Amino acid sequence: MMFNRRYLGKGKADGGPCFEEEEYVDAIFTILAHIYSFCISDYLPFLRGLDLEGHGKVREEATKVLEKYHDPIIEDRIQQWRDGRKHEPQDLLDFLVSLTDENGNIPLLSTDEIKAQINEIMIATLDNPSTALEWALAEMLNKPEMLQKAVDELDDVVGKDREAFRLHPIAPFNVPHMSLTDTTVADYFIPKGSHVILSRVGLGRNPKVWDEPCKFKPERHLQDCNKGEEVVLDEPELRFLSFSRGRRGCPGVVLGSSMTTMLFARLLQGFDWSILANQGTIDLCQGKKDSFLAKPLLAVAKPRFPLHVYSVSR
Repeated sequence: MMFNRRYLGKGKADGGPCFEEEEYVDAIFTILAHIYSFCISDYLPFLRGLDLEGHGKVREEATKVLEKYHDPIIEDRIQQWRDGRKHEPQDLLDFLVSLTDENGNIPLLSTDEIKAQINEIMIATLDNPSTALEWALAEMLNKPEMLQKAVDELDDVVGKDREAFRLHPIAPFNVPHMSLTDTTVADYFIPKGSHVILSRVGLGRNPKVWDEPCKFKPERHLQDCNKGEEVVLDEPELRFLSFSRGRRGCPGVVLGSSMTTMLFARLLQGFDWSILANQGTIDLCQGKKDSFLAKPLLAVAKPRFPLHVYSVSR
């Protein structure tokens, strides 16, 4: 979807990750672990150059790993468009490279902007669906009757994803925004130039908006829909934030929604899920430094169909 090719090694015969994939994924999760970690220079900007916590160096090294795999492909693709070897977009990278002004002469994005956009999308694509799926499956394993209902009625599975996004947002805060003028929101005065960060958790679990806000109830999203009406992951009334909004909204909202819904549906349909024999319920405690489960989800998955259905052709 991004580069229209496999670019992280050849993979293993059993379908497991190769070295390049492991290095790449480790780098992404290293970046994610430091995005919202405490940093004194966020509050005292004059200390920013000192990197007292060492987070800057860690992020830079992890970013270099991503660039090692991304940059050669991006630079080669840009050159293909400049040389006239490509004329029609075939993937997301082509789309970013081919954006031009009204006259079709000047590219709207610089090479650095394209690289930055690719990095952001790749990080979000890897992290967001996996985190949402883990939380949704963990919640449903503690409620076997709900799990069975989802398997029996996969048409409604998007409702489960929506509730997982509400109760367990991908990140605790949205992308920072800056106020362009003095403004007042909900009786709060926000001076011009202020950085504004919304709490996704506070919004999604607001007791003034949601009945039993801390309880996993996917059916709540179906109550306001007419029969046959589609339940989408986006929230027009901003009662929770699954993706950013406005001019800095997530460009991968459609891709992320489709991937999350498809993966979750396939996991539920393809396997009978149960909790480990020596474990009563799934521990739903959240990590102290991130939005992941404090303990990685471990469950038993038994195939529901003949084994040839799960084979991977190469």
